[in-house]
Amino acid sequence: MADYREMWKELGMDLETHDQLCEVLPMAFTDVYLSQKNRPENMGYFDFVVSEIHGVRPAELVQAQKDGKKVFGTFCVYVPDEVIFAADGIATGLCGGSQFWVPGGEKVLPTNTCPLIKASVGARLDSTCPFFKIADMYIGETTCDGKKKAWEILGEDVPMYVMDLPQMKRSKDYKAWAEEITELKNKVEDFTGNKVTAEKLADSIKLINNKRRALDRLYSFRKNKNIPISGKDCLLISQIAFYDDPTRFAEMTNKLCDELEKRVEEGVSVFPEGTKRILLAGTPLAIPNWKMHNIIETSGGAVVCEEMCTGTRYFERLVDETKDTVEEQIDALAERYMGINCACFTPNQGRIDDILRLCKEYDIDGVIDINLKFCNLYDTEGFLVERALKEAGIPVLGIETDYTDSDVQQLRTRVGAFIEMLER
Repeated sequence: MADYREMWKELGMDLETHDQLCEVLPMAFTDVYLSQKNRPENMGYFDFVVSEIHGVRPAELVQAQKDGKKVFGTFCVYVPDEVIFAADGIATGLCGGSQFWVPGGEKVLPTNTCPLIKASVGARLDSTCPFFKIADMYIGETTCDGKKKAWEILGEDVPMYVMDLPQMKRSKDYKAWAEEITELKNKVEDFTGNKVTAEKLADSIKLINNKRRALDRLYSFRKNKNIPISGKDCLLISQIAFYDDPTRFAEMTNKLCDELEKRVEEGVSVFPEGTKRILLAGTPLAIPNWKMHNIIETSGGAVVCEEMCTGTRYFERLVDETKDTVEEQIDALAERYMGINCACFTPNQGRIDDILRLCKEYDIDGVIDINLKFCNLYDTEGFLVERALKEAGIPVLGIETDYTDSDVQQLRTRVGAFIEMLER
C-alpha cells in the first residue's frame, strides 16, 4: 500500500493499531488469492483495490468532501444507494469482515452478538477503518435486533439515520417501504442541500442498475461447465462492489467479463473437470472474510454461486427505469428492494424458492448453508432451508462459524467429507 499516513492522521485514526492490520492483510491476501493458478489477467484491478483498500477510495472520498459532497456510510443491501447519488452524495460500504475489529466491538456489545456487527462497531470505536471516519452520516436499517441497538452506539458521535424495514411482504408493507424511501430522500436532501429530481433519480437508477448488470454478467459465466473464474475471485469482486465508484466498478467488471467470454469460447477452466459445484447460502461474507471459499476451493470443490448479500441478493432484479416522476421511481425502488429475500422476513418462502432456482441455474451438486455465529435469523431459517433442499434431493451441509481461524481444520474436515460424499 502507498503511504496514506497523513490522510489517516487527519482522519483521526489510531495509526499504531491500524499498522497492525496493514501488516496482516497483505499476507492473508497473498495466501488466499495470489497463490491461485491461471487467474484471469483482469483480476489485476481488483487485486490493486484490495492492496489499496484503505487508501485510494478513501482518498477519493476525502477529495469529494473537499469539493462539497457528502459521504454516506451504509451497512445493508436494503439501503437504496440510488437516492444518495441522486442528491449528489456518495454511498460507501463500511468495514466489518475481520476478526481484527471484533474485540473493539465486544467492549460495548455482548459477546453473543454476531461478528459482523461486533466488527463494524469495533472498526469505528477503535478508529481503524477510514470509511467509518470519513462518512458524514451513517444509514442503518432494522434487519435485526443486534443492528438496531448497535446503531444507537454508532450514532453517538456521527449522525445516524435508521430506515424501518417491514418484516412482512404484504401490499401495505411495500407501501410502508416506499414511505421509508421517501423519508430517506427528504433526509438526504436536507443533509446535502441538494434536491432529488426525477431526472437525477433516473440517472442514478441507471448508474446502480449498470453495476447490477455487470455483476449479473459475471455470475453468468459461472454457470458454464468449464468455470473460467474461481469463486474466491467472484466473492472479492462482490465485496469490492460495496466500496468502489459505481461507474468504474461496472467498467472494470465488464472488462473482466470480456476476458471470461474468451475463456469460455476456448474452454478454459480454473478447476479440473468433474469438480463438484457448490452453492453457498446464508449470511453475508464482508471483506476480508474469505475463509469458507478458501476452505472449499482447496478441498476439491468449486464455489459457483452465493445466495448471500455478498452475492445474488445484491444484484438480482433491476429497478424499473421507465418511470417519469419521483413518486413512481420511489415505488419502483420499493418494489425492487422488497424483492430481496433476507431472513428477517416472515414468512420467507421466497428465499427458499431462490435457493432452489439457483441450484438449477448453476447446476449445483451440493449446498453449504453458512451461518455467522449468533445470527439467530439465519440460524433458525437454516432449518427450513436445509429441509427444503433435502426434500428436493439436493445434498446440504449446515455450518456455523465466525471470523477466527480456530475452527479452520474442523471445517476443512467437514467440507472435505461433504465433497467426497458428493463424488460417490
